[in-house]
Amino acid sequence: MDILRSTLQPLTHNLPGPITTLGTNLLGAHCYKTLILDIDPFTSPPCLKLFISKALGVGIISASSIVKIPQILKLATSRSAAGVSFLSYFLETCGFVASLAYNARQGFPFSTYGETALIAVQNAVICVLVLHFRGRDRVAGGFVAALGAGLWALMSEGVVGARELGYVQAVAGNLGVASKVPQIWTVWREGGTGQLSAFAVFNYLLGSLARVFTTLQEVDDKLILYGFLAGFALNAVLAAQMVYYWKSPATASHAAEIGKEPEKIAMGSSTGASTKPKGPTTRKRG
Repeated sequence: MDILRSTLQPLTHNLPGPITTLGTNLLGAHCYKTLILDIDPFTSPPCLKLFISKALGVGIISASSIVKIPQILKLATSRSAAGVSFLSYFLETCGFVASLAYNARQGFPFSTYGETALIAVQNAVICVLVLHFRGRDRVAGGFVAALGAGLWALMSEGVVGARELGYVQAVAGNLGVASKVPQIWTVWREGGTGQLSAFAVFNYLLGSLARVFTTLQEVDDKLILYGFLAGFALNAVLAAQMVYYWKSPATASHAAEIGKEPEKIAMGSSTGASTKPKGPTTRKRG
């Protein structure tokens, strides 16, 4: 450790001003000195845990800037919303918008919730694309307008008070968890994942697990913690489905076999006869 310290300290003691300021703001003066300047992480376990939490938080936010891009590209290139549940993305987007407002107004560190803003924007794009490919452009316009108005209201203390915002956050946590259920149901009904992006699914799984750790370390709020725990459990189910149905038939082919239109199945509606999913075949998903 002494050799590593003597090698790195000339660098850590001469970092550019903006990096030093950023590190101090993220870790605090004491932990920045212990970890970066003194390079002595094992003398202060709380500082080491804080560093890991901040690193995970920054990583999650960075990854969230592109996590839904593969899903958006799959929808745009295929011009089909088969296998993608609008209800799932709608609920998740509403939950993220509410959580964004709650965390921002509570003054929590941005590294503990920043991805909600980035993912909410990408989710909104996915919702619009799903509606567009189902011929519901007017509904898509109304959705965007309502989403913007809702965010403005939640961010305004004069419109939604602190107490009411706490109730909204409790509902938002449930929405975030419930949003996975329609997608899980849609995949099960179709016997395949259709245009659902594996990249987004597995990144969500890892991200929700990391968020459990960062919340335990930096945010003393049980509402947020329980939401991430429940979300991780359902993300694990969706990831398991992705693995199981990896070589499943194309959604359109499966829909033709059971005599239903792909668009109707992809809505994840609970009406109509239930159809058991088919097992994986030997055809690899695109």
